Amino acid sequence: MVRISRRTAIKSALFGGAVAVGATTASATESVEPPADARGLLYDATLCIGCKACVTACKDANGLPADTAGPHGLWDRPDDLNAKTKNIIKLYRSGDTTSFVKRQCMHCVDPACVGACMMGALKKREYGIVSWDGSKCVGCRYCQIACPYNIPKFEWEMAGFYNPKIVKCELCRHRLAEGRDPACTEVCPRHAVIYGTREELLKEAHRRIAANPTLYQPNVYGEHDGGGTQVLYLSHVPFDKLGLPALGGESAAATTRKVQGTIYKGFVAPVALYGVLATIISRNQRRAGEEGERS
Repeated sequence: MVRISRRTAIKSALFGGAVAVGATTASATESVEPPADARGLLYDATLCIGCKACVTACKDANGLPADTAGPHGLWDRPDDLNAKTKNIIKLYRSGDTTSFVKRQCMHCVDPACVGACMMGALKKREYGIVSWDGSKCVGCRYCQIACPYNIPKFEWEMAGFYNPKIVKCELCRHRLAEGRDPACTEVCPRHAVIYGTREELLKEAHRRIAANPTLYQPNVYGEHDGGGTQVLYLSHVPFDKLGLPALGGESAAATTRKVQGTIYKGFVAPVALYGVLATIISRNQRRAGEEGERS
């Protein structure tokens, strides 16, 4: 991993703080549109059988270790997303009604985690994928607090080391670079999750609703919810039963920008904060260097 120098960190933090705050007021009322090349997933809960082949494929494709924290420590059986699990299938049951639901990063059109990341470690990059750059992360975990879907996870077991990771689905972007689809879509025996451009997936979702309106909820979750997402859902039960929050049409990031535009009339407070974060980077790098010399 490339490490930035102390001077570069401080300069970047201070400059980034000034630019970010300067841009806050200008963009506070602007709506964010999906990138022209936005890619994503469409998950259809009516087709999922809960086989969890996608969970296994995700771990294989991303080099994630088994989560053996369960009974006896013999099986990979995560209960939820964590530092070892980027994708999971969960079950909803109420009386005779059941449904599976796939959970992973939603790759929001206007991500709250990106807005909360003051060092630019989280950004929307190619295809609108929200990805993490460890060389810029200071481990503040603001992204975890900001995400309305509770997606980013922190490597707590690595917290005493130099650079624990923020772990989340990145849509198998390393596979996309090789011309392959995300691993979860490749192995699903029922095609309950499919990959494509956001525009194509929305058309397919609305086609399914129109073809079978008594089966599906009447809307596509993620089309407008929370400002829109690149991971879309179809379901036969209300979306909130699947753990998908009712967010309205405005993103959390847009709300934050409005608040910041009101509070930060000058540069002093934000730049001071970025200076503190730059000091943290410098301290972590110095500590890592000292540990390297001792080893």
